Amino acid sequence: MEYEGRRAEGRGGQTKDITVDPFVSEFDMGLARPLSRSVRLNGFATCLRLEQVYWDILADMARVNSCSVSALLSHVDRQVHLRHGGVRNFSGLVRVVCVVHSRKEGRCPVLA
Repeated sequence: MEYEGRRAEGRGGQTKDITVDPFVSEFDMGLARPLSRSVRLNGFATCLRLEQVYWDILADMARVNSCSVSALLSHVDRQVHLRHGGVRNFSGLVRVVCVVHSRKEGRCPVLA
């Protein structure tokens, strides 16, 4: 949402006009609320804490792939172990996977 009259401090204390409001109309703060869910990753039970918006994206990705969220996350876990030897921050990886998926679907444009 574009708007005028707002200024933000940039690098070096300089101010610049803000033209894109990150709080779009009817922004739902509930999407930012973190939720812990128990999931099974390749047969092992674990707890994953993500914001609601990421759980929503994961549910959409699972629906598209005709699988459960746990099956989708198991696939991500297997692939990161096979291709990169694992990852220290799995929840961070899941967030990045969700953002990349959303960008490819055209729902999350890159702002320059």
